[in-house]
Amino acid sequence: MKIHEYQAKALLRDFGVSVPGGEVARTPGEAKTVAARLGGRVVVKAQVHAGGRGKAGGIKVADGPAQAEKAASEILGMRLKTPQTPPEGILVRSVLVEEASAIERELYLSVTLDRARATHVAMASQAGGMEIEDVAARTPEKILREWAHPALGLADFQARRLAFGLGLGGDQFKQGLALIRNLFALYLAKDCSLAEINPLVVTKAGRVFALDAKLNFDDSALWRHEEIAALRDIHEEDPLDVEASKYSLNYIKLDGNVGCMVNGAGLAMATMDIIKLAGGEPANFLDVGGGASPEQIEHAFRILSSDSSVKAVFINVFGGILRCDRLAEGVIAAVKTLGLRLPVVVRMEGTNVELGKKMLAESGLALTTADDMGDGARKVVALAKEPR
Repeated sequence: MKIHEYQAKALLRDFGVSVPGGEVARTPGEAKTVAARLGGRVVVKAQVHAGGRGKAGGIKVADGPAQAEKAASEILGMRLKTPQTPPEGILVRSVLVEEASAIERELYLSVTLDRARATHVAMASQAGGMEIEDVAARTPEKILREWAHPALGLADFQARRLAFGLGLGGDQFKQGLALIRNLFALYLAKDCSLAEINPLVVTKAGRVFALDAKLNFDDSALWRHEEIAALRDIHEEDPLDVEASKYSLNYIKLDGNVGCMVNGAGLAMATMDIIKLAGGEPANFLDVGGGASPEQIEHAFRILSSDSSVKAVFINVFGGILRCDRLAEGVIAAVKTLGLRLPVVVRMEGTNVELGKKMLAESGLALTTADDMGDGARKVVALAKEPR
């Protein structure tokens, strides 16, 4: 789960990470009031779950309350389009108004999970303000990494090494060291999957703080963080993703035209691969889980049929916890209830597979069965290409 910058900065502040003074505003009038309270020069920043806001016109500098109001009126209500947004952009519903800073240096700092090493990694770079992916690709030597001990966390000597690597000295070193420790503490305490500050800035006055902040959270841990779950903004998410989450379905929209319904993430990945191997493009990742009920299968069909890009559906299930007859029951009920007109190819193996196939054959519905994954992929790709 992602949250907005102003929400992330509030959490950083709670954990002792220095951030600029600022408040969120949802109308131009509120932006003017916040700017007057802050006094002097301010920055008005669009609040959306995407980077690249400055280049897209989503960040403006204002010299006072009147200019802050004008900037907010220009940003609020716009559809911000960046490389990280959908093609149609994201509607800006709020802005962060915060004090402007005289920046001397821009740095980078983050904590995330290194899956290859099965532990957390803190990363720092003097190439702040840039896309870290570009830095990693072109000049990887500019990124410093310290891997935390799985049980003991990030050691003091590692935090000092990062602070030195950022080129901090004197009082700035002390500020940076405390900030690194506090960011790591926040990352662990709130079950983050990413805690990123880009840029981490050093001002001309010698202050070190987080000018921008991004926090992502492990969805599987949200049950123990009600205060974090309450920060979710469904307006920033794909409507089909939101709908899927209501029924414990794992759904990710992709760019193809073959809808996939699978039980198990590994099988889902293999299904997408074999569709591409057959010359098609998957329209989604949809995992109904090991013990999906007929109701969940119906909701899954509803989500797939709501995507106008889907031209055919491939159901690929290994019946273990989810028996094949239970799957067939759900498929038949869903197709009848929804009046589904999309071609559907079903490949199933496992518990009660013969019973499941018999139920599909006797349903009277135009369902195509497949002998194996390859056969199913070839059939569904062909059906997706047929004009309708």
